Amino acid sequence: MDKKMEILLVEDDQNDCKTLMCEIDNAPDAFMLIGVTNNASRAFRYVIDTCPDVVILDLELHHGGGDGLEFLKQLKDARIARPPFILVTTNNISPVTHSIARDFGADFIMTKNQEGYSAKSVIDFLKAAKNTIINRKVIGIDDGGDVSPTQKAKRIQRRICVELNNIGISTKSLGYKYLIDAITMVIADPSVRFCDRISESYKKSSSSVERAMQNSINRAWKMTDTDDLFRCYTAKINSDRGVPTLNELIFFYARKITNDL
Repeated sequence: MDKKMEILLVEDDQNDCKTLMCEIDNAPDAFMLIGVTNNASRAFRYVIDTCPDVVILDLELHHGGGDGLEFLKQLKDARIARPPFILVTTNNISPVTHSIARDFGADFIMTKNQEGYSAKSVIDFLKAAKNTIINRKVIGIDDGGDVSPTQKAKRIQRRICVELNNIGISTKSLGYKYLIDAITMVIADPSVRFCDRISESYKKSSSSVERAMQNSINRAWKMTDTDDLFRCYTAKINSDRGVPTLNELIFFYARKITNDL
């Protein structure tokens, strides 16, 4: 199987973010979305922790934090072993700004107001360039070998967060952290008694841990747009319940993420 291109999306426009995520989801054999953020500092941490192949970077992060040029400068100064391919998307048409972005490490720039621009055109470009991006060499820098166990663990955690966010599991709900822990445990050991382990860790009863996770799932299925749920959660759900059970959801995402590793 060909290696999937791992993508970090840095975008603060909700519509642009949603359409790009949909296009990435439409090519599951080619791409894996490992993170989404609207904040330059968090984007830098994502790169350090998860080593993506590509960053789709919006220069204007008016509704997030920092800006794309700040992110590029920080990444350049860090001199990481194998920097990602940087695909910039921007409303800015200034040649000076584009020149600065290239000096800071941008590999390709697409302006959002150019003819034919769309989320599909961005992903189609990455599809066409996939082999070149995956196999490119970084001249004069040791690529640092494989991803470390710590980086892999952080990558898995961030991927779980993205998946739970996609189906509307509230980050403020008590069950959110429990679900992250449970999926992480099942990825490592499918036979693990995750409720017992989590209850010991948080000093809560096993029944209260289980209830908190199921309540978070139930709330998401009640509040999240149905189309988003069908797009992101593809496992079969019992029609009488209309909501996945705790075990169904945890094992679905554990299998999905394991298959993508």
